[in-house]
Amino acid sequence: MNKQLVTSNIQDFLFKNPDLDPLAVSLAKSPFPGVTSRELAGQLSARKKARTKLPFWYSQPGIYYPPLLNLEQASSERTGRYKATLVGGDTLLDLTGGSGIDTFLMREAFREIHYVERNPDLAQITAHNFNILGGQDIRVHQGDALALLQSDLMGGKPSGHPSFDWIYLDPSRRKENRRKVFLLADCEPPLPEILPELFEASENIMVKTSPMLDITEGIRQMKNVREVHIVAVGNEVRELIWLLQKGYTQDTERIAVDLKTDFPPFRFYAAEEVVAQAPFSNPMGYLYEPNAAILKAGGFKSIATRYHLHKIHLNTHLYTSDSCIAFPGRRFKILQDLEYKPGKLPYTKANVSTRNFPESVATLRKRNRIKDGGETYLFFVRSFDESLRVLECRRIKTPEKNL
Repeated sequence: MNKQLVTSNIQDFLFKNPDLDPLAVSLAKSPFPGVTSRELAGQLSARKKARTKLPFWYSQPGIYYPPLLNLEQASSERTGRYKATLVGGDTLLDLTGGSGIDTFLMREAFREIHYVERNPDLAQITAHNFNILGGQDIRVHQGDALALLQSDLMGGKPSGHPSFDWIYLDPSRRKENRRKVFLLADCEPPLPEILPELFEASENIMVKTSPMLDITEGIRQMKNVREVHIVAVGNEVRELIWLLQKGYTQDTERIAVDLKTDFPPFRFYAAEEVVAQAPFSNPMGYLYEPNAAILKAGGFKSIATRYHLHKIHLNTHLYTSDSCIAFPGRRFKILQDLEYKPGKLPYTKANVSTRNFPESVATLRKRNRIKDGGETYLFFVRSFDESLRVLECRRIKTPEKNL
């Protein structure tokens, strides 16, 4: 950690020149003694990333930005604040501290917080940032998480007595594993293996994972999952948040939320989804596409019954009604419902999507010479009577929520 980077003259430079090209800065001679042009460029790049991802960092002078990779792997301020609403108590142990975003944002929900990070450089940077942000009360521990858990970090509590109200983990994928499928066994620390040990230290565990993890498989591997929160921002699933409770064996509640909308979380159980009876219909006057979080959660029939909608097809996750309703997702007015016939379509520019359709978007665009964009939306779908259809739509926009 080069402490020169947080001196007033360099901080003034960073704040006055937020739009400088980091590459150009890295190739030029550094204007500051004791600071390389590469270090300066690294801080500029990280601040650009933090502008929208971490506004509370971006606006605070004196923040020392960690390497860009660490920042990219960290939670956003928006998702971090959401996690802070899910926990609370006397003590929290963050075993995979990283850049400390989640640790800091959860501090108001606890009297005492412990941050653990194996990387000594990152631990030093994060401790500095905690102090800058007013988090001097967060206890920073550098070292291996499991070794520290077994040491005096337990506070000398007798065996079997929980030491923390909550433990939080954000396991990282091991570098040697490059599979497209996200598996908990590929992560460090290996969560399924260490859960019994973690439950000796706390009865409540929060785990953040990639949205690539299959929810049913995650529940099977972790067991004791009371809730799984599927967290989206602007219709993009960013995180899966798992709340584990020692001894919990009942059905897991699935909670889908988009933090950029005013809709309350969509909550359901897998058992509800199994017995839900969604009616089917050809497209009517309006079309509905659930938020990505609801689709990831697997609430395909539950969303239809909850909002009294008709499903277009068992495997086409679009919904329809003859009147416009408020809905947690995108809404469209259907202007035309056409039977699909291969050949030139009368559209030159449109937003094209396919659902349960035999041809790809790329093929349809190329064959029909349709440019991307504009106000027209074309959905190529399979309807419940197995016919292939083209739905020409206009989007009904819903205001987004600011941070």
